[in-house]
This record gives sequence, structure tokens and C-alpha cells, in this order.
Amino acid sequence: DSLSADKAYSSRGNRRALRARRIPHDIPEKDDQKANRTRKGSRGGRPPTFRPQRYRQRNTIERLMNRRKQFRAVATRYDKLACRYRATVQIADILIWLRAKPDRPKP
Repeated sequence: DSLSADKAYSSRGNRRALRARRIPHDIPEKDDQKANRTRKGSRGGRPPTFRPQRYRQRNTIERLMNRRKQFRAVATRYDKLACRYRATVQIADILIWLRAKPDRPKP
């Protein structure tokens, strides 16, 4: 497991906090940060590790979360108990899955 985030979260402090907790992360480096690092030369340090394949996979999760937000009960969390909210999310996921599933097989 790893954390994937946008360039907005690529600050040194965020990366340092993730490293301190030993959380692997895939955060692209901002262009200005990259330019500053290369301008400093060897004093700029190593470039942060970045795996573009893992970063692209986060799009799938983002689309799922956006589909979940279409359900009012999931987006606003009307349920007080966590177990009921989890059940609501599971029902929403089932409905999303049923909508995505084709009705007839393709030839």
C-alpha cells in the first residue's frame, strides 16, 4: 500500500512526515521544485521517488469516490453509527456495480 496525491501535496514537510511514518508515497514533484533542485546541483539532493504507473492507478479510486458521492446519504453521511454508514456505502457500491454491469453478453 502507498499514498498517492497531487502535486499540491509535494511539499518537503509532507514528504518528511510520510517518510517519518514509513509510508511509501507517489507524489509528483512540482516543476519549480524540480528546477530549484537541479539549479542547486549536488546540494539539491536526490529527486524524490515517483512511480508514474502507481500514480495513474489513483484515477480509478478517484472515479469510484465521485460515483459514491452521487448518493446523497453517502455524500452527507446522515447515519450516526459507523456500521450503518458502512452499510450505506456498501449498498451504493453494489448499485454502482450493477449499473456498470452490461445487461447482455457481447458477441
